[in-house]
Amino acid sequence: MRILLIEDDAETARLVGDSLTKQKHQVEVAANGMDGLKKATIGAFDVLVIDRMLPELDGLSLVRSLRRAEVSSAILFLTAVGGIEDRIEGFESGADDYLVKPFALGELVARVAALGRRPPSPKQDFLYRVDDMEVNLVKHEVRRGGRLIHLQPREFRMLEILLQNLGRVVTRSMILEQMWGLEPDTKSSIVQTNVSRLRLKIDRPGDTPLIRTVRGLGYIIDPSV
Repeated sequence: MRILLIEDDAETARLVGDSLTKQKHQVEVAANGMDGLKKATIGAFDVLVIDRMLPELDGLSLVRSLRRAEVSSAILFLTAVGGIEDRIEGFESGADDYLVKPFALGELVARVAALGRRPPSPKQDFLYRVDDMEVNLVKHEVRRGGRLIHLQPREFRMLEILLQNLGRVVTRSMILEQMWGLEPDTKSSIVQTNVSRLRLKIDRPGDTPLIRTVRGLGYIIDPSV
């Protein structure tokens, strides 16, 4: 995999870079947020490992800028800021995973590998068709009415969860646990915010709404509607 490490601490960058290189990954390093933004926007990286506290441009602002630019690389925050609200803020900015310093290099390597690896899907389940929407889980491709829809990895994962429970309500707690590993009673609008973003791309004006809110319960894609 091609990995971009955005880390201003030279020793941490060296240790992480060496560990990932030993796993046969191609690693580039940026020492500040602005340099990282330029490299991540231009280069086709599979995974970005980003320190939250960076000079010139902080990690949160960097990730938000990347997602606005529709950079779809998987993102892992590597940071000393580890409170639950900090983690939620990191996920809401557009990150896919969050690892708190100090950390074990073995865990970092495993998490990066997991982010870059697409989970295998049973052959019979790789393609979903609902109304005029087609979703290919193997190719990570979504089309509606023949129109290709570009989803960020986090948006695709949410759509995948809804489709794997086709015709059944997916609760907020299920989404919190499956997407972010957060406790069911976590107080945050992260689920609602991400569902809204997904809807903006899937259910455009004039389309038959596919993602429905079941008040007090959660969300559902119902093929019978």
